[in-house]
Amino acid sequence: MKIQERTGAGNNRSASSAHPVMGDRLPTPPRERKPALAALAVLLILVGALGATMLVLRAGDRVEVVKVTSDIQAGDSVGNHVDSVLVADDAGINYVKWKQLGTLKKLKAKSTIYAGTLVIGEMFSNGATVPDGKASVGVSLKEGQYPTDIKTGDTVAVYRVGDDTSSSRSSAGATGSSSSGADDGPIVEKAKVLAVKTSSDATISSTNLPVTLLVDIGDAAAVAQASSAGKVALVLVPGN
Repeated sequence: MKIQERTGAGNNRSASSAHPVMGDRLPTPPRERKPALAALAVLLILVGALGATMLVLRAGDRVEVVKVTSDIQAGDSVGNHVDSVLVADDAGINYVKWKQLGTLKKLKAKSTIYAGTLVIGEMFSNGATVPDGKASVGVSLKEGQYPTDIKTGDTVAVYRVGDDTSSSRSSAGATGSSSSGADDGPIVEKAKVLAVKTSSDATISSTNLPVTLLVDIGDAAAVAQASSAGKVALVLVPGN
């Protein structure tokens, strides 16, 4: 009897166990929507498109500025040694606009400006500035004491000429002095021509040619003395 009861109990358990039917799927949870992430993605796309548009517009925002086409020496004006060029506008750079060329021509270069340079306002001033250790000396030259093609920016040697120089050399030769070679040398080996006044200038009242030279400060007195005596001559030297 006990064996049959156990068997019967086992049959009841077996009959009551339920097996899932093949092909049925477990229910899936509903997909969670994330509108915030979608909105962020759209915003990033819009920002990227706006940035690209600004870059294109910025690249097209150009201004016409002044460019130097040949070297301009200290104390010179730009003259006709300039051309216009388009560059990207930059508020941090004080470019001289091409429309300001008329005003620029009235100014003087503070130092040498080389060809290919884009001109900025700080390069020029109302008057030429003299570098440290240099002096600006004016000389008045007669015809024959200067090259006929002398111009601003030239490099010249300054010589003392006249009867005093000839007599001093003769005296030195008579006494057997060996210093005659020094008498033949220039007062200044290399001086820069800062300005040359032409006969067409209204301020010129004589036939002499006024020339302004940039020399070492130690040579300024000798050049001025020779000029006041009318015994100075200029010679073009290499460096022009």
